[in-house]
Amino acid sequence: MKFPTTIVSILNVDELANIWFFTNRPEQHLQEFDKEFAADMQIYRKGKGYYLQITGKAYIINDPEELNSLIGLSDEIKAKAFQEMVLIKFKIGSAKYYSYQPRLSYKHNLVGLLNRFYTWLFKEPARHEPAVYRPSLPKFGF
Repeated sequence: MKFPTTIVSILNVDELANIWFFTNRPEQHLQEFDKEFAADMQIYRKGKGYYLQITGKAYIINDPEELNSLIGLSDEIKAKAFQEMVLIKFKIGSAKYYSYQPRLSYKHNLVGLLNRFYTWLFKEPARHEPAVYRPSLPKFGF
């Protein structure tokens, strides 16, 4: 099964490293496929100098009782979830943090030339290796 690439808004991130969000319903029938599968997400924020690449396991939530147990969702959103959208619970396995410098547009005048020269002269070295984060496992003291 393939979900279309789409922009999603995260509803909730819980203390168990689960990301909850709605996505567009795929063309295939959901009942014909597994309700859990490996997945990747890339999280961008416009105008920021970083993005996250997250891998983990996604779960399709189509049980009305589980959907009703989520606090803070209006009845309209819950009704829409079973018609046009699919609720996904994404369990974070690992997250890679990448930083980058957004491209600046320079003017083609003397000030732009000086800005480019200054940036080139004092540019910090680029970081090529991402920072990798994984959820910590609960510690039990016996």
